[in-house]
Amino acid sequence: MQPMDNATGEIKNLAHRLQVLRDATLATQQQLMERWHPHLHHRHYLPSAANLAAYIGLRRHDLRELQAALAAVGLSSLGRCEGHVMATLDAVSYALAMMNGAQSLPCPVHETGHAMQHDRQLLRHNTDLLFGKHQGKRSTRIMVTLPSEAADDHPVVREMLTLGMDCARINCAHDTPASWEKMVANIRQAEHETGRPCRIMFDLSGPKLRTGEIAAGPEVLHVRIKRDDLGDRLYPTRIILDGTGSPGQPATTDKLGKASPARLSVPAKWLHKLKPGDKIRFHDMRKRKREFVVEQRLSDTEVQVSCEDGAYIAPGTILERIAEKKQRAQAGKTASGDFLAPPMRIHLRKNDALLLARDPSPGQAERRDKAGRILSPARISCSEPEVFAFLEAGHAVWIDDGRIGCVIERVDAEGAWLRVTQVRPEGEHVGAQKGLNFPDSHLQLPALSEKDLRDLDFAVQHADIIGLSFVQSADDLDRLAEALKKRNASALGIIAKIETRQAVKNLPEIIVRGAGHGPFGVMIARGDLAVEIGYERMAEIQEEMLWLCEAAHIPVTWATQVLESLVKLGLPSRAEISDAAMSGRAECVMLNKGPYILHALSVLDDIVTRMQAHLDKKTSQYRALHW
Repeated sequence: MQPMDNATGEIKNLAHRLQVLRDATLATQQQLMERWHPHLHHRHYLPSAANLAAYIGLRRHDLRELQAALAAVGLSSLGRCEGHVMATLDAVSYALAMMNGAQSLPCPVHETGHAMQHDRQLLRHNTDLLFGKHQGKRSTRIMVTLPSEAADDHPVVREMLTLGMDCARINCAHDTPASWEKMVANIRQAEHETGRPCRIMFDLSGPKLRTGEIAAGPEVLHVRIKRDDLGDRLYPTRIILDGTGSPGQPATTDKLGKASPARLSVPAKWLHKLKPGDKIRFHDMRKRKREFVVEQRLSDTEVQVSCEDGAYIAPGTILERIAEKKQRAQAGKTASGDFLAPPMRIHLRKNDALLLARDPSPGQAERRDKAGRILSPARISCSEPEVFAFLEAGHAVWIDDGRIGCVIERVDAEGAWLRVTQVRPEGEHVGAQKGLNFPDSHLQLPALSEKDLRDLDFAVQHADIIGLSFVQSADDLDRLAEALKKRNASALGIIAKIETRQAVKNLPEIIVRGAGHGPFGVMIARGDLAVEIGYERMAEIQEEMLWLCEAAHIPVTWATQVLESLVKLGLPSRAEISDAAMSGRAECVMLNKGPYILHALSVLDDIVTRMQAHLDKKTSQYRALHW
C-alpha cells in the first residue's frame, strides 16, 4: 500500500499547488483589469483583455517544476494555455480532483473545449478586422514594403498581388504624398484586375533617429573595371555621354535592382558628331592615357561608350574624338562638364573617434596633417537634436543597424564624442540617413512629430492601417487614437511597431490601449529591436512577444530581414529559410523591398503555405509524413 499512498499524496500536493497558482493568477487578473478598464473603449475586447491579465498573472511564477510534475502524471503541462488560461487551469484542477477520488464535481470539458475554440475565433476575428479575410490556402498574411518605383510601375504592383501580397506597406520616411497617391492608385487598380483584396498600411516615420547628410566628396567620376581573381579584365565598363546640359553623376542602382550607368556631361554639338566605332582619347587625373569607344547612340542627347581601363575623370577633362577612319578633318576636342559629386566616404575603424554633432551641417571625414596627426575627427549629425538631452558618458551607440558600435566618452556643447568599439576588422563606411540606436539612454521623444501629423492628414484618406513607429509607452497609442479621431478616422487599424527596450517592457499596456481603441496589431520590428536589446536576446524576446500577443488574441507581424539575402541578392541563406518557415506562427510576415522582391514573394508564399500544414502557432500539426 506504500506506493499507492505516495501516489495519492503526490496528487493531493499537485492539486494544492495548482489551486494556489490559480488563486494568485485570478488575483493578478482582477488587479490588472481594474487598472485597464478605463481604456477598454471597445467592450468586445474585454474577454481578451481578461485572458491577457490572467496570462501575466500565470507567468509571474516559475512554473517549470510544476509543469514537469503535471506531465509526469499524464496531464497538461500548461504549455499551450496562452489563449485560454483560466479554462486550462480549471480543466487540470478537475483532472487532479478526479484522480484524487472526487465523485460529484461538474465536468469542465465542454467549457474548456468551448474556451479553446473561442480563443481561436477571437484571434481570427481580430486578424480579419485588421488585415481583411485571408485568401487561398494560407491564413498568414504577407505584407510587402513598396519601393519608390511602385508609383510608376503598375505591372510590378499587379504582379505582387498575383503572387500573394495581402498588405502593401508605404513607408512615410521615403518618397512624397504625390508618389504615395500613385502607389495607392496602382494598388486599387491591381485589386480590380486580379480580384485580390489588398490592405494598405501607411507607416509613419516616428522619431526615427538617423545620421544626417554627408558633405559632398570630390567632383570626380571614378570608372571602375570588374576584374577576376588574377586581375584580368572581365568586361568593359559602360558610360553614357550626356548632352542635355545636366551635370554628370556616378552609376546608381534603384530599389528594384535596376542599374543605371554613370553619366558624363559633354556639349550637345560635339556629341552630335559621334558615331559607333569612334574613339575618344583623354588623360585622366593621374595623367594616364585612356580611351572610350563609342558603342551606340541612344538618343539625340545620349551616346553609350565603353572603357577598358579604370580612370578618374574630373570636370574640364579634355576629350578628343578620333573618327573611325582616322580622318583629321573629323577629329574634334571638347571638355567634360560639371559633375554631381557623391557624398564623401567616412571610414571608421576600431578605436577611431567620431563626433555626433549637435550642429546639423553635413558630416565630414577626419582630417590629418602630412605627418598623419589628426587635425579634426570624423563628424556626423543626428536627425533629432532633442536626443542629446538624454545622452550620458558610458552609454552605447549603434550605427547602421548595429554595423558600427560606439561608446560615448563625453557630452559637451559640440555634441557626443564617441569612440568606435565594435566594427569589422577592415572598418565600415558610415553614410547619410543610417539608423542610430541608443539602447542605454532612456529617450523621451514625441511619438508623433509634426511631419507625422502632416503625413497622417494624407494617410487617413487612403489607408486601411496606420503603422506607429518607435512606440515607447501606452500613452503613444492614445495620442495616435486622438489624432485619428480629430481626422474622423477612428475606424482605421493600428499596428504598434515594437523596436525599443521600453516598448518591450510596456507591451501589455500598449496592447490594451491599442486594442481598446479598435482594430490593432503588433509588429516585431526585429532590426532596431535586436540592436536595442542585444542580438543574443532576440530569439527569447521574440518568443515572449508571440506568447503575450496570443494571450491577448492580437495579430502579430513578423518583420525585418525576412529572406533578406533572397530579396537583395537573389539567393537565400539556409538560416533565412528556417526563419521564414517559423514566421508562419505569426499572423502576418513582412518582406522589405529589393531587386528580387517578386521572386522572394513567391518563395515566401510557398514556404508559409507548406508550413501551415505542420504548425499552428506553437502546436505541431501531425500531417501524414512522407515515409
